[in-house]
This record gives sequence, structure tokens and C-alpha cells, in this order.
Amino acid sequence: MPPQSSLVAIYPGSFDPITNGHLDLIARGAKLAGRLIVAVLGNRSKQPLFSVEERMELISSVAKFPNVEVASFDGLLADFAHARGASMILRGIRAVSDYELEWQMALMNRRLRPEIETVFLTAGEEYSFISSKLVKEVASLGGNVAGIVPALVEARLKERYETTRRT
Repeated sequence: MPPQSSLVAIYPGSFDPITNGHLDLIARGAKLAGRLIVAVLGNRSKQPLFSVEERMELISSVAKFPNVEVASFDGLLADFAHARGASMILRGIRAVSDYELEWQMALMNRRLRPEIETVFLTAGEEYSFISSKLVKEVASLGGNVAGIVPALVEARLKERYETTRRT
């Protein structure tokens, strides 16, 4: 399916770090939209492993599609999407447990900006168990995350956790 050339979509998340599940959704979203903006949330209430800038650099290095760009945002997703001219928010669903929270956020975004639709894509079965939180936990304990994150991300995780263990 060729991308809808005028459709701008936002794929938001913390991406701390980006996983192969995220990349799968980016690849599929890039086929649906003429322009897909991967939007990194700069949530100050969380303690991310990687800075917003590092996450943006990692995404840009591994998500190489001509119609995909990477940006960051703080504040309301609906406002960011509106400011970027998006008419669609793309969200991934790994399991039924994801649906309730995602549904609540979609309804709130619709209330804030009714002209912006939220579209859910189900995770590929090979990625349905992957979360950034689980990846960080396994990597922090020296476990193997090869195949569930891009090689560059795997290397950065090893580097970050080796530095943490030394200090």
C-alpha cells in the first residue's frame, strides 16, 4: 500500500530505548502516512536511561525511511500533533492489557482535538512481549537483548550499564 502523501501521522513514545517492536511499527506506519513523525516524549517526571537527544539520535540512526522524521515534545500530545499538522496519532498495542490505557488516552486526545484520529496497530507476534522497560531490566543485569533491539541500541545499552556498574 503506498503512503497517503498528504497524511501526516505522529507516532509518540518515550523510546527509552527504541526496540525492534518500535521499528516494526515505524515501518508499517511509514507505509500508511505520507509523513510519519516519531515524537520522543521529554517527560521530566520519569528518569530515562537515555536523554531525549540520545533517543532521537538512536531513532534517526536505525529508522531510515524517506518519509520519517524524528522530533521531541513536552506537554500535550494533541497540541503537538495539531502544531505539526497531523491528522493521525499512531499507537501500538502489544496485548489486551495495553488497550485500556491507550483507549483512555485516545479518547482524551479526541476530546482535546476532535479532528485528529488515533489509529491502533497491533504488534507483530514476534514483538508482542517486548517493552523498553523489560529491555532495560534485562540489559542492566547483563542479559542478552540481541534480536529485540537494533545492534546499535544493544551496544549503547551495554556501554551505559557497564559505565553504571563501574561507578
